[in-house]
Amino acid sequence: MVQEFGGQVRFAVENYGDSQLAKRFGVKRYPAIFVDDILVATPKDFGFYGKGEGADNGRYAPLKSAESHERFRSDLRKILKLELAGRSAAARAAAPSPVNTQIALMPTLMSTVTSEHLAGRVVLVEFWATWCPPCRGTLGWLGEVKKKHGDKVSVIGVAIESDPDDVKKMLSDLKSPIVPVMGSPEIARAFGDIGAVPTLFVFDGKGETVGVFYGAPPTLHSEAEAAINSALR
Repeated sequence: MVQEFGGQVRFAVENYGDSQLAKRFGVKRYPAIFVDDILVATPKDFGFYGKGEGADNGRYAPLKSAESHERFRSDLRKILKLELAGRSAAARAAAPSPVNTQIALMPTLMSTVTSEHLAGRVVLVEFWATWCPPCRGTLGWLGEVKKKHGDKVSVIGVAIESDPDDVKKMLSDLKSPIVPVMGSPEIARAFGDIGAVPTLFVFDGKGETVGVFYGAPPTLHSEAEAAINSALR
């Protein structure tokens, strides 16, 4: 792929645990593929799942097949062309999402969330983890969003791969007003499978998907707030 773009593209390899970009997106396992700061593929996309998460096929699985290779090259080529043309916003929008963006309605598997948190409100569902440094910042920001909009908005935090005591402590330290939910593989799959944290879903008062946001890029707050304001109108 580097040769195809005639030296305009540089391929860099970062060691497990040393990548600041992976930490920003809460990517805990590898391989993960980025174009600049655009997350293009996660381990689950290649069919690599963690213990207890099942072995469903990823977007580029089975990895050894020619069809999977070409599908990956096609997606990567599209993002590179847009990024090289200076169309970063279009490249980000065109990137294959780490989750299934075809989810039209908010899943109903969160049995611990009562109807009073959902009915007629804009609902923000944040997937996060205690081991994810950027998640602390997004949780703090979501707390401010909740305070700003009051009962018009519900914020639900789904903690994945995290100890319940650590979850309680972090939310207590942040004095967070979000509704806590302990995540599970079933919940993650209901949302299209979560490949990285933080991942934020925005649903309108009818439960319809307004936007999905991955990681903690610099544009997260402005783009998510635009989606929230649109859902509130």
